[in-house]
Amino acid sequence: MSSPNKPLLNFLSGITFVILWASASSATKIGLHSVQPLVLSIPRFILASSLMLGITHLAMKQPLPPSIKAWKKIAIYGFFNVGLYLGLYVVAMKEVSAGLGSLFIAINPVLIMLISTLWFRKPLRLVTVISFVLCMTGMLIAAYPLLGGSHASALGLALLLLSNISYSIGAIYFSRQDWNGMHILTINGWQTLFGCLYLLPFAFYFYQPTANIFDLGFVGAVVWLAIPASIIASLAWMSLLRDNPTKASAWLFLCPIAGFAIASVLMKEPLTWYTLGGVILVVIGLYIVQRMKSSQT
Repeated sequence: MSSPNKPLLNFLSGITFVILWASASSATKIGLHSVQPLVLSIPRFILASSLMLGITHLAMKQPLPPSIKAWKKIAIYGFFNVGLYLGLYVVAMKEVSAGLGSLFIAINPVLIMLISTLWFRKPLRLVTVISFVLCMTGMLIAAYPLLGGSHASALGLALLLLSNISYSIGAIYFSRQDWNGMHILTINGWQTLFGCLYLLPFAFYFYQPTANIFDLGFVGAVVWLAIPASIIASLAWMSLLRDNPTKASAWLFLCPIAGFAIASVLMKEPLTWYTLGGVILVVIGLYIVQRMKSSQT
């Protein structure tokens, strides 16, 4: 029997997820005004992994990963889902606007569907191709007026695409593994720490003391990215998925819109008809994929 407050709780979870998830790109841009990309990422990952591991192992008394094979799975997942994905993402955000960063994140379900189809040699459906073409066209339209100024570069767009491909590979890998009942916080805590370790040598190698100012902008960005934009947003998303995966997917459509709105308010990034057209095409492409996934379940 469902609680009468369930619809309200789901609505609040959805709004929380959209705002916090969409805010990550703007928070990243704020942090990058103070420090180098990897200098921003390393403390974020250390804080997030420490909190998750503290909760799972100390508060919840969850066991450590039980075998070398389990550690290997976590290490591989951490490479794609944190090290490569977020490493490329934070470097790309030096080159592109916060709005475009959130727009690229929104296409992950489309990339996952396309890469999964090619990876497992399934028949390539026309709707998958159409949704991918719509999303990529939307990206280019939204980015077009920004390429001539300081809000976007071809290098940044390429790095964003590569980072999201890495995330999609990580998501497919995660879904295909048998985690033997391991708690999600245990997996996420350790894979985040592994991702941090992968990036640490690069952070030291490229570190420039004069390029970093450890001010309130840096501290605020690290805390926001580690806790609200990562942990709380993920918990809200998992709550929505547990209740109704089909309805949960509808909240994804609001993420690119919220991302551009937040970037416009906080970062004073321009909103144009190109922005609107690009977002609409991405939302349509995302909608097609979500409808196709719903029809398969």
